[in-house]
Amino acid sequence: MAEATAQAMAKRRSDSTEAEFKARRLSMVAEQLEQRDIDDPDVLAAMRTVPRHLFVPERRNRDTAYSDGPQVIGYGQTISQPYVVASMTQLLELKPSDRILEIGTGCGYQAAVLAEIVKQVYTVEIIPELVRRARQTLKDLGYRNVTVVDDDGSFGYPKAAPYDGILVTAAAPKMPEELVRQLKIGRHMVLPMATDKWGRQFLYKITRTETGTESERLYEVRFVPMVGDIEGRDFSF
Repeated sequence: MAEATAQAMAKRRSDSTEAEFKARRLSMVAEQLEQRDIDDPDVLAAMRTVPRHLFVPERRNRDTAYSDGPQVIGYGQTISQPYVVASMTQLLELKPSDRILEIGTGCGYQAAVLAEIVKQVYTVEIIPELVRRARQTLKDLGYRNVTVVDDDGSFGYPKAAPYDGILVTAAAPKMPEELVRQLKIGRHMVLPMATDKWGRQFLYKITRTETGTESERLYEVRFVPMVGDIEGRDFSF
């Protein structure tokens, strides 16, 4: 009897905590996204749905999961600021039937946001510990339309190409041509690049065309650098 009572109390505490996190998530969307320029209803719905706090590995840090800033996830990596996650997702101009490639899985949060909107997400991560963690978190949350690949994202994931969109969550030193070749004509790649001698990073929206690419430089950002084969190459853009 005492054990059953303790279990019931623990469940009530858990339900109360989750309700509080949900309230913070809804507030995040209303104040950080809708008050800016995020207006895609599918993106807003995804951001309201995905429990960002469960992708933060250290429980003691979960209280700040919905704050207006990035979150440390270990191994020198972060979850991007909620606005940046939403903005990059919106820029892809997603459709429900899309198949999307993400480079830089990290904890899996961005992949989960994409998975709420599209048919299939392939996401590539070079750090094995993060691969294992992301796979487990995504599995626990029921995301069956995300494939986490343990590999060097510099090469994309040609096995499942071409993609309806590509999203890169680490700053490339140059245009990753391997990724462009895996993008369908007329669709978009969104990525940060360090494209000047001072190392400043800007977010770019790249559209593949019949004859090459068109690019739009958007706003200044700060991401961890892209690692792997692309490291150390001279930028040219």
